[in-house]
Amino acid sequence: MRLPNWISSHLAALRAILVFTVLLGLAYPLLMVAVGKIPGLSDKANGSLIERDGTVIGSSLIGQSFTDTDGDPLVRYFQSRPSAAGDGYDPLSTSASNLGPESIVDELPDPADPESGSASLLTDVCSRSLAVGELEGVDGSRPYCTPGGVGAVLGVFYSDGLTGDVTRVVSLNEDCATTPTPFTATFEGVAVECARFGEDYAEAILTPVRGDAPDDPAVPADAVTASASGLDPDISPAYAELQIPRIARERGTDEATVRSLVDEHTTGRFLGFMGEPAVNVLELNLALDETFGEK
Repeated sequence: MRLPNWISSHLAALRAILVFTVLLGLAYPLLMVAVGKIPGLSDKANGSLIERDGTVIGSSLIGQSFTDTDGDPLVRYFQSRPSAAGDGYDPLSTSASNLGPESIVDELPDPADPESGSASLLTDVCSRSLAVGELEGVDGSRPYCTPGGVGAVLGVFYSDGLTGDVTRVVSLNEDCATTPTPFTATFEGVAVECARFGEDYAEAILTPVRGDAPDDPAVPADAVTASASGLDPDISPAYAELQIPRIARERGTDEATVRSLVDEHTTGRFLGFMGEPAVNVLELNLALDETFGEK
């Protein structure tokens, strides 16, 4: 007996569901699990976990901070790059800051609420560079940064809007409440003011000031910028090199010994031409402890 068309259609759909459930819901996942157990792949499939004395302390694929409870760097360890994931390297909050090159003006804090306001990407970079420079004993200055570590950006008012004589100049990222003296005294003969919370500077022309910082700053870019995921486990060889003198001093050894450990934990470009060389911070710090002890 021939079944009605609507029943035949439903039976065909049911058969398709069963077939694809078996193939994609059972067979394919089991195949992937089996592939993950192949020697050489099993470690990666399990998260590339790193153990010490039988305790998992991290993953070679996920970075972590080497700071104390106050957030200050542990000077005996190599430092990771900044992270915008949660409070730093939080796998449950992986993210970037979403700030781009045009983020150069800070949101000033309300004097009644010092915790309010937010820093621009430029100021974040400037302040981080100063902090790294102080930690490593090098010049932390960068182009377009003030000596105080904020973005060197002026708001310039012209008599005819976009053109004409300069009538007023404001250092937009230097708050009068904390920095009454701007980083530069004058601009085109006009005295520079510090910024005040609540004032409207929308009509000003944004004018970044390069300053006299070197074209090639001593502090590498990855030391002052976060990765897109916020979980990058690596730093550049240049940032590792910058930290070697401090590590050698704190560990009571010579720089050549520390540099050899850095070289051992530096990976080259993928296939010899893709990406950049990188240093895994967690693995390197573990090697430091194994070589010199934890204390």
